[in-house]
Amino acid sequence: MASVIGYLEIELHIPHAHSLKEKRSVVKRVVERLKGKFNVSVSEIGKQDSWQEAVIGVVTLGTSKKIVDATLEKVVSFVEELVPGLILDYRKEVF
Repeated sequence: MASVIGYLEIELHIPHAHSLKEKRSVVKRVVERLKGKFNVSVSEIGKQDSWQEAVIGVVTLGTSKKIVDATLEKVVSFVEELVPGLILDYRKEVF
């Protein structure tokens, strides 16, 4: 049976961050919560030097496209609930 890989890239806007330290605390909280709740691989992958923007990448594996896609959609919903208005945009691929 072949594995299905899902990749999600989330662009975040953190308007209340006034330093890289403040931004990183928000990103770290999001990353750790996602890892714990969904058992996915998560990392900040872009805009590391920007105070109010970040890009995080999420990867998960599964046995069906439907399950992987549903997990990625739940990740997006969870981030939006965690800090409303945080998501600027997201891109998802399942292969």
